[in-house]
Amino acid sequence: MSVHKQKMDWCLAKETRMRKIKPNDKLSQEHLDKAKHNLRAADYNIKGGFSDWGVSQFYYSMYHALLAILFKLGYESKNHECTINTVEYLIEEEKIHLDLKDIAFIRTTEQMTSKDAKSLREEFQYGTETAVNENILKELLENTKRIVEKIEIALSEL
Repeated sequence: MSVHKQKMDWCLAKETRMRKIKPNDKLSQEHLDKAKHNLRAADYNIKGGFSDWGVSQFYYSMYHALLAILFKLGYESKNHECTINTVEYLIEEEKIHLDLKDIAFIRTTEQMTSKDAKSLREEFQYGTETAVNENILKELLENTKRIVEKIEIALSEL
């Protein structure tokens, strides 16, 4: 049994983490719309001098895109780790056609530097720093757009 399958089973063992539901195209689309909304909000905040909040919105843009996958395939998650892991499992099982490298950008893992989206979001959401390096913002913007677009395409193929 794969590590992703074991983690997914752990997530499903308690409904407060994640549960199996009837696939819901409407909620899937609403989460994809929220992902795009968060991208626009990030751009707005960065231009307005609130780049620290832009970092959080980039993360949540990608996170809502992941939730869109789950609702489309019949899962409801209330846990970030469960959401990310379940999408990794669905990729592993070839139920959705995405690259695990894209998902690795979203999550925090032992192998990654502190530059992944989740770590950056935690740093700027819970820390006191308000200015974000321009190169980091550019990388986040490019990767977030690319990942949300790839998820939208993958969803259309389901």
